[in-house]
Amino acid sequence: MSRLVVNENLTLDGVMQSPAGPDEDRRDGFDHGGWAPPYFDQVMGDWAAEGMARGGALLFGRRTFEQFASFWPTQPDDNPFAAVLNNRQKYVASTTLEEPLSWNNSTLLQGDAMEAVARLKEQPDDLGVLGSGELVRSLMRANLVDEYVLLIHPLVLGSGRRLFPDGGPSAALRLVDTKTTTTGVVIATYRPVEPPTG
Repeated sequence: MSRLVVNENLTLDGVMQSPAGPDEDRRDGFDHGGWAPPYFDQVMGDWAAEGMARGGALLFGRRTFEQFASFWPTQPDDNPFAAVLNNRQKYVASTTLEEPLSWNNSTLLQGDAMEAVARLKEQPDDLGVLGSGELVRSLMRANLVDEYVLLIHPLVLGSGRRLFPDGGPSAALRLVDTKTTTTGVVIATYRPVEPPTG
């Protein structure tokens, strides 16, 4: 059985919205987009490369999938992240998208998304989730997340969509690894210690 690993960029106050660029996600008037790139360093690059080398499929919610699909296929072939993202198998949970999906190696999950993900976890390849906050919360409620890798940036924004909002599902987690970058980002890996409630 495979593992489902959630990978997220977060601020200290838990904001995950629009880490990569100013126009990535302006919902609710969010104007702090692009907060993560200034913190990228060699430690983070090496960590990301190690993770991508492990393989496995990717799982996206609709909004994150559309953002990635509009950017990564146009990147040069010598970009190692583009090569991996473009060639890796991708699954998308969406009730509004239709096949065929524009990004190669992308498959729309059919039927109930949580049931479809549970079936995917019966296969040998791990699943990695990037972004996709609403999807992550649904996966948490369904007890499908095996690991959380949180890149916690030394930054407080004071507003924005959070990975763990008020009223969201709860989870008891155990810290299994940490790594600190030269820019102060803490890469913290957690695993559930019991099924989340609520």
